Amino acid sequence: MSPAGGASSGASSAGSTFALRARIESKRFPAVGNAPPKHVVQDVTLDVPENGFVALFGPSGCGKTTILNLLAGLDTDFDGEIDRRAEDRIAYVFQEPRLLPWLTVEDNLKLVLEDGIDAAPLIDRWLDEMGLADVRNVFANRLSLGMARRVALARAFIIHPRVLLMDEPFVSLDEPTAIRLHHLLLDTLASHPAAVVFVTHSLREAITLADRIVFLSKAPTSLRRIADVPLSPNERRDEKAIERLRTQLIKTG
Repeated sequence: MSPAGGASSGASSAGSTFALRARIESKRFPAVGNAPPKHVVQDVTLDVPENGFVALFGPSGCGKTTILNLLAGLDTDFDGEIDRRAEDRIAYVFQEPRLLPWLTVEDNLKLVLEDGIDAAPLIDRWLDEMGLADVRNVFANRLSLGMARRVALARAFIIHPRVLLMDEPFVSLDEPTAIRLHHLLLDTLASHPAAVVFVTHSLREAITLADRIVFLSKAPTSLRRIADVPLSPNERRDEKAIERLRTQLIKTG
């Protein structure tokens, strides 16, 4: 693959209004066993503004998670370039909460904090903000899925990320719980801003959360179109406003 693959920390990134910019010309997975090589991504360009919220929307299996892994630097084997400041903190919230089940909620949060800092005030603050104070000493394997996802959010925000990558973090939740977590995420971002790239296969979820929606094709995924979401904070909590925009985007798609 091209040596351009990977992250760049050039002056253009440091002096721009973008937290993250990516130009993914091509991503392929090599042949494994009897399976042929797989071409996953073709010509996808992303510009993520400082404190902006970009949703990657497309069919299941189209390559959304692959793109997120490239942005995170978990996979550097691709043609193209990802431009961000090397010193920026990046948090990644996965589909599964990925908590260590044999540790308490408090200890799961401690894991991501740097040695030598006073962890107690930070943990107190985020347990309170995420409504987790009552489960501080509960082992992770005793939590409901919704509660575990709250812990995953707290673990992401506690490191003060500049960029937050989220891979369908509310999947498999019942609708009322998902809506509560949507609102919790928006409220948290209002007081603790970060640039967000959010993977979803739900257009309704993308409209509820994002400032901009990137529509992706089936694999090998490419950029179909980009749509802004012109909803106010109040309209993002209004099901009728969300449905109107969803219908409009489908008609113009």
